[in-house]
Amino acid sequence: MGGAAAGAWSALPRVAVILLVVVVLAAALLAGVVYGFQRSVIYLPGDREVPPIAGRVEGARDVELRTEDGLRLGAWFLPPRGADRDTAVLVANGNAADRENRMPLADALTAEGFSVLLFDYRGFGGNPGRPSEGGLAADARAAQRALEEELGFPPERTVYFGESIGTGVASRLAVERPPAALLLRSPFTDLAALGRHHYPLVPVGPLLRDRYPVAENVAGLEAPVTVVYGEEDSVVPPEQSRRVAASAAELHAEVAVAGADHNDAVLFDGEELIAAVVELADHAVR
Repeated sequence: MGGAAAGAWSALPRVAVILLVVVVLAAALLAGVVYGFQRSVIYLPGDREVPPIAGRVEGARDVELRTEDGLRLGAWFLPPRGADRDTAVLVANGNAADRENRMPLADALTAEGFSVLLFDYRGFGGNPGRPSEGGLAADARAAQRALEEELGFPPERTVYFGESIGTGVASRLAVERPPAALLLRSPFTDLAALGRHHYPLVPVGPLLRDRYPVAENVAGLEAPVTVVYGEEDSVVPPEQSRRVAASAAELHAEVAVAGADHNDAVLFDGEELIAAVVELADHAVR
């Protein structure tokens, strides 16, 4: 058998053997590049440092988050401007964003009586460190801990708000430290599924280092969940957001915003989004 196999191999044209070797080496090189540099594609932190909020917005304060692996991260706490609900919203940002970009969202939420904690992940907003799934999870835990221990909002008086990649962060935090409620804006089912959608020719699943299993997280969550997404989302396919909603053990609402793409203003601080947060908090926080 071994001799026959060797004879068959030697019978292959020399050019075909060379081409086969080239293809195998190219595939291995591509896999190595994808594996090694994937986080520079997944995470888009920018390079700017966010200035302090104290003195710029009435009642707002700068908060320093301390992660379990020793990082110190910047955050902002903004008090309610409307009738105080005694409820906080912890915001887990999407990509290519920092807490200053999320001020329109915070303004809209504080006007509805919420306290808001905006924070930046490691590597974002001038923070130290390099982003990863485990790192962002640690950052979110540090934010929740500060919100509870320093600012007086335990999980049962907190709504976790995650957007885009932040839905992976917020849903994991919700599993670890269950909140009053969870709102997910433009969630994907998991990062591998999103990767296969955008890179169909790359074996994304086996190569991914970070997973973000959003649908799996909400399937085991005993807290009300609202899912908001744009019907014309070109970054996260709307069908993935719908599957997340269908997976939720306690789905409170599914809000499809007509005509909205992923980065349209209506999905950052629009009326339908803010109304969904208010309605969810009214349902969950007594």
